[in-house]
Amino acid sequence: MYFRIDDEVQVIAGAGKAANARGKILKIDRKNNKVVVEGVAKVWKHVRRSQKNPQGGRLEKEMPISASNVMMIDPTTGKPTKIGVRFLEDGSKERYAKGSGASLGKIAPPRERHASK
Repeated sequence: MYFRIDDEVQVIAGAGKAANARGKILKIDRKNNKVVVEGVAKVWKHVRRSQKNPQGGRLEKEMPISASNVMMIDPTTGKPTKIGVRFLEDGSKERYAKGSGASLGKIAPPRERHASK
């Protein structure tokens, strides 16, 4: 999973309002392959009064959804696209949008064994 926090994504699967919704990734759970997207999969959590929350009541929060149900937004076209990984000439690794080939940022420092000679 090559998602990062603050990546803009679109929900491609799901029922109701979640389908086709766009938002930023707020949290990533790599162990369970889930992401929390801003404004998607909102639920009401009923909270009892406590010292931390003296008012009590209902809190609205986003729940995690499967990472397979979201696609990255291509920065050049604004459409959903797959993410790929490639090595650059200096041996560093970067993410790129498979639709347009646009770079999405480096994810690993340069290494000699991956540098083109």
